[in-house]
Amino acid sequence: MMKEVLQRIQDQKLTYHQKLITLARLAENSIKPLNISDEVQSYRDEGIICDLFEGNAPYRPRYIVPDYEKFMKYGSEFLNLKPPIDIWEATNHLLILYKNVPSITSFPVYIGNIDTLLEPFIKNEEEAYRAIKLFLTHIDRTLWDSFCHGNIGPLDTKAGRLILQVEKELQNSVPNITIKYSDKTPDSFALQAIETALKTAKPSFANDDMFLNDLGSNYGIASCYNGLNIGGGSFTLVRLVLSELAKKTDSSDDFINNLLPDAVEKMCNYMDERIAFLVEKSGFFESSFLVKEGLINLDSFTAMFGVVGLAECVNHLLKAQKLEERFGHNQYADQLGYKIIEKLHEEVHKHNNYYCKISNGKFLLHAQVGIDTDKNTSPGCRIPIGEEPQIFDHLLQSAKFHKFFPSGIGDIFKFDMTAVNNPQYILDIIKGAFKEGMRYFSLYSSDCDVIRITGYLVKRSDMEKLAEGKQVLNDAVVLGLGSVENQRIYDRRLRSYE
Repeated sequence: MMKEVLQRIQDQKLTYHQKLITLARLAENSIKPLNISDEVQSYRDEGIICDLFEGNAPYRPRYIVPDYEKFMKYGSEFLNLKPPIDIWEATNHLLILYKNVPSITSFPVYIGNIDTLLEPFIKNEEEAYRAIKLFLTHIDRTLWDSFCHGNIGPLDTKAGRLILQVEKELQNSVPNITIKYSDKTPDSFALQAIETALKTAKPSFANDDMFLNDLGSNYGIASCYNGLNIGGGSFTLVRLVLSELAKKTDSSDDFINNLLPDAVEKMCNYMDERIAFLVEKSGFFESSFLVKEGLINLDSFTAMFGVVGLAECVNHLLKAQKLEERFGHNQYADQLGYKIIEKLHEEVHKHNNYYCKISNGKFLLHAQVGIDTDKNTSPGCRIPIGEEPQIFDHLLQSAKFHKFFPSGIGDIFKFDMTAVNNPQYILDIIKGAFKEGMRYFSLYSSDCDVIRITGYLVKRSDMEKLAEGKQVLNDAVVLGLGSVENQRIYDRRLRSYE
């Protein structure tokens, strides 16, 4: 460990703050306070259960989704802030609070429904434009982590339009943004969102009706595309790597009836252990001012049961080599994939966790977007990059799985200039996809500097700098660069106006 600490201190590609975070993680991982069974550890060693680098001693929830509306209404005693009275105080207050909201990344993964937070303070649009531009620039330069995520919509607002205008001009990778989309969203607002996304890979579109049905009216989209309850969040996100689990058998029946239930049980037990330490031993919920001031509360937290590698799992079990035999292109393969997720949902919902009260004691399924070191493991339930079918077939195939994942699932579509010139074409696609049950739709154009990696955003230009050994501000760029190398991000099928 001492050697690794010294290596991080001497790493000239890391900024000071990046070194600080890295050294803190090394310190946390130098202890082992969790009670992990041999069976669970075996799954971890095999790469089947993966805790996504949460650390050995969870001392803050992985994802925190504060009630920023309450903060704007009452201010904060701890931060010595009274309720804001104008656009300058509103943006300044939020920036102060953001720097005091922890997460697994040490930055806020949710910064609120920023259009509705700022809308009451817009008296002069020219002044508001200046304030919002500075606000978003400040976020990009100080909350330099691509998992920082804001929401707009579903209603059309002056603030929402100004945010889209500014993001289109700035073309920053932080924050990530989602527009909650429903039939309450006017086409003109949605089209502006598409035009912005084709320039800067944001916002993505969330099926507001679907999230409302699953999570209730008080929800936010955090991190990559994680649906969580406002005032709470997620204690943990652990993932089950189906592509690795499948290597233990060549039988679909054995996988579904034996291997999958056992792995789910072991992973749920591991999640229980992480949650128990966080809630009962870390002291977070007893000491955080966010809890004391009612911006978050314990009973609004859940936990996320993640999954990756469905496509590779199915292809292995079927020994599918030819494209027409594989997941996303073959009816039987797709049916097997659906059967696996259906069984996964059933097994996960047999388990109860006392502390996940907001989700009735259940873990929420999450189609995890992958990590930079993943090879031959596609995010969630996605069709592998390079094997994508025509867009309408792709949407219909993908949408079937989205109902199982209330805490997040989505697909990414890269468009060329023929589609850029016709945003209405893209909006019609999104409307149709949502009618078919799709939960989340992300887009960008082939000309974007800012691109969507798996669920988060980085700049191509930043990845080029890092590859040359230069420092970059956004600490997620290293993840993006690894994903480009291991998951062929640049090879996504290019969608044209068809």
